[in-house]
Amino acid sequence: MRYLILTALGAFIMGVSPNPPFYTDHAKLMVYKDASGQERPVKTKADWQKRREHILANMQLVMGPLPASSRKTPLDMQVLEEERLPAYTRQKITFAVEKGDRVPAYLLVPHDLKGKNPAVLCLHQTIEIGKAEPAGLGGSPNLHYAAHLAERGYIALAPDYPSGYMKFGDYAADPYGQGYASATMKGIWNHMRAVDLLQSLPEVDDNRIGCIGHSLGGHNTMFLAAFDTRIKALVSSCGFTAFPKYMNGDLTGWSHKGYMPRIATEYGCDPQKMPFDFPEIVAALAPRAFFANAPTHDDNFEPSGVDDCIAAALPVYELLGGKGKLKAIHPESQHDFPEAARQEAYAFLDRWLKK
Repeated sequence: MRYLILTALGAFIMGVSPNPPFYTDHAKLMVYKDASGQERPVKTKADWQKRREHILANMQLVMGPLPASSRKTPLDMQVLEEERLPAYTRQKITFAVEKGDRVPAYLLVPHDLKGKNPAVLCLHQTIEIGKAEPAGLGGSPNLHYAAHLAERGYIALAPDYPSGYMKFGDYAADPYGQGYASATMKGIWNHMRAVDLLQSLPEVDDNRIGCIGHSLGGHNTMFLAAFDTRIKALVSSCGFTAFPKYMNGDLTGWSHKGYMPRIATEYGCDPQKMPFDFPEIVAALAPRAFFANAPTHDDNFEPSGVDDCIAAALPVYELLGGKGKLKAIHPESQHDFPEAARQEAYAFLDRWLKK
């Protein structure tokens, strides 16, 4: 039953609407196009749902289709190693996401849990050690967010990302050999299965699951939550900007095998030709809690483009009753997740995920 709504939506998008309408202004969110292609104002939640379906359909034009639930296999979680630390136990695990494919991950479980507890999926940046960095086993201490959240009482899961061009951690994935059109969509699928794994744990409250990530993990957090509404609160650190402000409008960095090759082959790395942009993804998260860390000196994701996305999505949040759940901060730093910003992000998760 967990994927019933999601797979039904995927079937609708792929079966009924193979050619979703193109929106020339991705920041003009309070409109949708009817069957004749005419723009209509978004006045109700039902109106917004039509636009949201178009957003997800247009994302799949670039990423490839969201797999059907028949692709699932039993999770079959296996514990490879276990270490008891002062605040939590860290397990190195693998779990099955589809036939012939097991994802390595770290599962961090705080000691002395009672009842049902909040959990957070923790997605790593572009770094060779992959999942080990958020789990606190190397890399930047600023990005040990799985360990930090476990210390705050969260069950934390940090998987390796299925890149099509390099190996992260222990995971030598080949998304394209498995039939995916992008590593991005393979990542969405794997991360949805990771949410399944969290929900399978008796200590986890199904209704209090969040996601956090930096850089690569930051936008993968957003991509996952757009398709999976089980994510109730999310944090993206240095994860996005509006496409026209990314590298002066050159989307080549998004088009390699670790992301979405169709951005180059079908859309010429041109923001004006893209079927979707990040203002739409932020709006698709509404009314769930979303926190963006966008440092002033991030040379990858231009911070004013983050503000553009937030401003465009705000009317959607207000329509859906999500006022106060959309926040962006701009610390004086480079492409990083500094201490003060992290503490603010963790407090944001506490507000929306802890009772």
